[in-house]
Amino acid sequence: MTVSVHNPDQYMASLRQIIAQGRKRIGLLVGAGAPAGIFPPGSDKPLIPAVAGLTDMVMDALKADYGKTLDAVRAELETPNIETILSRVRSLAGVIGKTKVHDLDGEGYKKLSEAICEQIGTIVNKPLHDGPSPYTEFVTWISGTGREHPVEIFTTNYDLLFEQALERTRIPFFDGFSGASEPFFDPSSVASNDLPARWTRLWKLHGSLGWAANARGEVVRTGQANATHLVFPEHLKYDQTQKAPYAALFDRLRAFLMTPDTLLIATGFSFADAHISARIDECLAANPSASVFAFQFKPLEQEVHARDIAGRRANMSLYSPDKAMINGIAAPWMPGDLPTRDWGAIRATYWDIDEKSGAAQFQLGRFDRLARFFASSRAAQHFPPPPPMAESSTAVAPPVLEDAVAVPSDGVA
Repeated sequence: MTVSVHNPDQYMASLRQIIAQGRKRIGLLVGAGAPAGIFPPGSDKPLIPAVAGLTDMVMDALKADYGKTLDAVRAELETPNIETILSRVRSLAGVIGKTKVHDLDGEGYKKLSEAICEQIGTIVNKPLHDGPSPYTEFVTWISGTGREHPVEIFTTNYDLLFEQALERTRIPFFDGFSGASEPFFDPSSVASNDLPARWTRLWKLHGSLGWAANARGEVVRTGQANATHLVFPEHLKYDQTQKAPYAALFDRLRAFLMTPDTLLIATGFSFADAHISARIDECLAANPSASVFAFQFKPLEQEVHARDIAGRRANMSLYSPDKAMINGIAAPWMPGDLPTRDWGAIRATYWDIDEKSGAAQFQLGRFDRLARFFASSRAAQHFPPPPPMAESSTAVAPPVLEDAVAVPSDGVA
């Protein structure tokens, strides 16, 4: 009986080659696990908590005034987190009028919604610390080469960390808004995507700090750190104008994935968001030339949502610390012998000893390690990918990417 294994050297050599060049159409999908994995200098707490931590902090802050109501709302939800709670609160605010539900009427739920958003804004409004960070390293990679296509960043996060990193480096970017006094959302520019390639695209799928509705009900960017327009529209009752930012941004994600020969890199994203995951699944099925590389923090068995898609879509590769799922085949990692004398330094960027387990593991599920891998991809010296571990007719071939160097197949043990 033969057992498949995946050699990380082969896949990361191919990826390193692609991201060092400027020919590939590349997007980043950045979830809440990204800032949650960053610890500012001198701090033992994450820069911004992930969704679970954010939910607990907001609920604790509002417990004195709204504890009974929030407990009742949470009990009614299948997946109670800050986004689903806020969506339910806003829905109740819009439909119940003077009728009381869980001790609050419509006006009470409106005030609760505002209180939740105020707490989110307080917690998420963290400045990017001075000096190097994973965000500045990704920006360094973006600006480090001339590009035929713009890098597109899709993020579910509300924070302004990417904006701060791009502005500090003087990298022009477009987030869908245009104007100076009261920047307005321009869906036609988002759809046409015809700005120069050197302009990075930054798409805030769940809204952002600084978004608000003006007197006409239009979503504008205020330049302030308030948080009044958050969470995707499917859980809310927006009029057509208010829905436009979210609908246009999700359409942009679909358009990106439906473009031939694209690569979407996911980091800090659990794929538990059913709406985004369904959109990715649909596009991968319709466009076999698109690829998704998902770099996950947890062991493969725990990444149930990502594994569900990667198990049926050969053009989605899932990289976890202990195993990978590539071409629908889950197998443990097994590096081969160093193919060259200098390969060890490159391998150390993605393969290292885990501090907790003491075992060697694949490291790029961590946002900071992935950012460093991208930033260092432009090192002057490039190496050919390693040879196969063993010859076998049952070897598993890596995904084919147009700009990649020729990569031999995995071996079996």
